[in-house]
Amino acid sequence: MIAAGLVLLALGLADLARQAVHRHRWVALAAVLIVVLALGVVVDAVPAAAMALAVTTGWVWLMPVGAPARAGVWPAVAVFGLATASVAWIAPRSEPGLIGPVWRMPVPGGELTPDHAVLVIGAAVFLLESANVVVRAALGTHALPARTGGARAPRSAEPRHPPPVSDGFVIPPRPPLPGAPARDEPPEPEGGSADDAVPLPERPSLKGGRLIGPLERILVFALTLAGAYALLAAALAAKGIVRFPEISRDDAGDRAEYFLVGSLVSWVLALASAFLVWWGFGLAR
Repeated sequence: MIAAGLVLLALGLADLARQAVHRHRWVALAAVLIVVLALGVVVDAVPAAAMALAVTTGWVWLMPVGAPARAGVWPAVAVFGLATASVAWIAPRSEPGLIGPVWRMPVPGGELTPDHAVLVIGAAVFLLESANVVVRAALGTHALPARTGGARAPRSAEPRHPPPVSDGFVIPPRPPLPGAPARDEPPEPEGGSADDAVPLPERPSLKGGRLIGPLERILVFALTLAGAYALLAAALAAKGIVRFPEISRDDAGDRAEYFLVGSLVSWVLALASAFLVWWGFGLAR
């Protein structure tokens, strides 16, 4: 069980480091290595930590960031196969190392051991960013089609001051006051031309897809472990309802396929992680 938790935790931390750090990525990965080895020493599982780091090295090479995956989704299949074998063949430990004498964490069903805690945390961390890597690998051959409606005009042909939009409706420009001269461009600031004015910063856009995916997987993971299957079905149905207008406008069906492949891979990863945790908890009873 501890080996499965350390493997998932190492993969999740490595992918979070690769996503957050761009210039000194290998330094961040070295920090992940130190953290995992230190945790292995604390819980008396140094061989399992070394195996987790070896698996992480292969994962980083096979699943690069910003490039196509070298082996598709098969590294994820191999990782969950290894984690399942670790849970099935390695019995729960009664002596969890240095942290054992001071570890006390009661839960409603009994007491949460350090091995259980590492497995739950590792599965949750894996679902944050590593699952995004797997979903992108699964969609590597399913390119999202471009939106129809013509090619985008060159930047020079775009209006410098587009009309504001509110709730999807374009607000028409305010007519000039009586007697005021008509202007196509805003008035020049005092002491210089309009080109010398400092441009206003663009409003940052919310990257909803990067947030929705991890939140959805954590929700599926938690609801599955809690046995709230009715709420789980409602949450999955709600996502389909929210995406239905966009999918229904797709005549070719490419967007529907893109949505289904990504969603199914994401749900399978969350359910597989919940199954590992559920099986690990069952073996300890």
